Formats: sequence, C-alpha cells, structure tokens
Amino acid sequence: MSLRLAAVVAAVVIAIDQAVKALVRADVPQGSSRELLPGIELVHTKNTGVSFGFLSGAPAWVVGLFSTVALVAVVIVFIRTLPGPLGRFAAGLIVGGAVGNLIDRIAFGSVTDFLDLPALPPCNVADIAITFGAIAFAVGLLFAETAERKAEKHQDADDRAEAGA
Repeated sequence: MSLRLAAVVAAVVIAIDQAVKALVRADVPQGSSRELLPGIELVHTKNTGVSFGFLSGAPAWVVGLFSTVALVAVVIVFIRTLPGPLGRFAAGLIVGGAVGNLIDRIAFGSVTDFLDLPALPPCNVADIAITFGAIAFAVGLLFAETAERKAEKHQDADDRAEAGA
C-alpha cells in the first residue's frame, strides 16, 4: 500500500494549521486573550520550543535538530510498527503537525500558539495533530497486539487439534 494516505493527511494538517495561524497573527493582538468556551481561551503567543512549549528557550539549532530527528523517527517507526491505514493516518498527523510548526520556526523564528486549554500551555492545530497522531498510534498498537494474540491462540488451538488427531 502506498504512503498516499499519510501524505494527504499531512498536507491537510499543514494547510489548516497555517491558515488558522495566519488568521490569528492577522486578527488577534499578541498577548491578548478571548474566551471561546468556559475554560478555553483564544490567545496569541509565540513559542520558541516544540509541542506544548517543550524545549522553549533552547537554541534554535537544538529545537530544529530535535524536530528533524523526531520527524524521521516517527515516519520510520510508525510505518514499520503499525502498517496499514491507521499507521499511515497517525504518521500523517504527526508529520503534518511537525512540518506546520517547522514552517513557523523558519518563517517567523517561533511558533504561533493560539489555543489555551485548561492545565496545558497554549497550543495550535499542529500540536493537536501531533497529540492525536500519537494517540492513534497507541490505539492501533493495542488493537494490533490484541489481534495478534487472538491469532496466536487460534493457531495454538489448531496445533493442539492436529496433534490430537
């Protein structure tokens, strides 16, 4: 199966992420906040780190190196470990999120964050895509292990039945 699904998901994430960030940069003054829903605010902040502020304040080359290594590792590990549509979907979310934030780092020197959720640092569409990609991968692994265990049990039962015959 081709990697088309991962590429399409990544492209959609990048497009939505960049469009929303452009709107925030144009329409929301930096440092301001507006309540969207109870406990959730629209903000305009700059993040020099990676997802959810991790490595904030680190030199740009450290953040770039970390992001690049993580991106390559994700693509290799996800597609090898969880083949099929769910692995490609998860990889697409993570790659799209990583590239969306990398575009900001290159173009602006920092990442535009705009969504302030309870108990979390401000984030953006890219961060959310990365998080849901990791969750999709974990869920996929759980289901893959369950299916693998069921197949092994059936094989063991078949082997016992053949040995008894």
